[in-house]
Amino acid sequence: MELNSNLITASLFDVPACWWRPRRYAGKGQDAAAGLLGIQMGFFKSIFITAAANILIASSAIAAQVPLWEIGAGAAYIDFPHYRGSNERRTYVLPIPYVIYRGDLLKVDRQRVRGMLFHTETTELDVSVNGSVPVRNNVARQGMPNLDPTFEIGPALNISLYKSESNQAQMELRLPLRSVIATDFSYLRDIGLMFQPRLNLDVKNVFDQTGWSLGVGASPIFTDRRYNQYFYGVDSNYTRPDRPVYTASGGYAGSQLVATLTKRFPGYWASGFVKWDMLKGAAFEGSPLVKNKKTATFGLAVSWVFAESSISVEEDN
Repeated sequence: MELNSNLITASLFDVPACWWRPRRYAGKGQDAAAGLLGIQMGFFKSIFITAAANILIASSAIAAQVPLWEIGAGAAYIDFPHYRGSNERRTYVLPIPYVIYRGDLLKVDRQRVRGMLFHTETTELDVSVNGSVPVRNNVARQGMPNLDPTFEIGPALNISLYKSESNQAQMELRLPLRSVIATDFSYLRDIGLMFQPRLNLDVKNVFDQTGWSLGVGASPIFTDRRYNQYFYGVDSNYTRPDRPVYTASGGYAGSQLVATLTKRFPGYWASGFVKWDMLKGAAFEGSPLVKNKKTATFGLAVSWVFAESSISVEEDN
């Protein structure tokens, strides 16, 4: 079972409202976000080139012995648009669990939970899970129904494309196909399918800094007509001068680039990430609800480790 880069966002569903403090803003804040999103593709190329260099220079190493499990807790700050293409944003500060389990068939780490249905040395089949938060009081959608939280689940085929001899760097192709369910916890509604093939590169001890890990992922996204209509369609009942009727079609839904940097310190763990969404060329690009064709999500998290197993296992790279 895989929880991808939206793990922190998806976990909001499990947090009581009194534990987090949301903040919504638009206007000048949009300009700041747009400045961040103006980063050129050359930046991503440099990340991949740098990570690739680390693959080439990585030296052989004996696999480390690590605890079978670790348990802790911490806090996360995350800032993201209401939905992909929105020009309004929301910020959350919330508690997060820290759970690591390194079993043979079930593996839980900071990025995903893997309950492997089938696996070989280069291929594994597991379950991919993701989700989105509810959208309320959005100006572009004023007078329209709110967007309920969504839950995504489906099979994922993960193929190892490269692994360095030292196991410090690896590249993987992840192929998740997920069914998307919208719910306000009183009903369940199937709103479509999402296919998000992702090329993922993970490098340990990046930039010759012991303990620092870099992850970079790039993925096109494909969604069907029902999914796009749910988020971007405008029925005749909800039209206004600046919001004409719009019927969405399925197909290419833009692309994502994600960069994460993590570090395990004695007694605690820290992480930061940035995710760029680009909607140019998307099947729903012409929707009046698409206000920004480039949006970013970014966040920071710190977790303290309270307890760990006395049983050690070989680190799974």
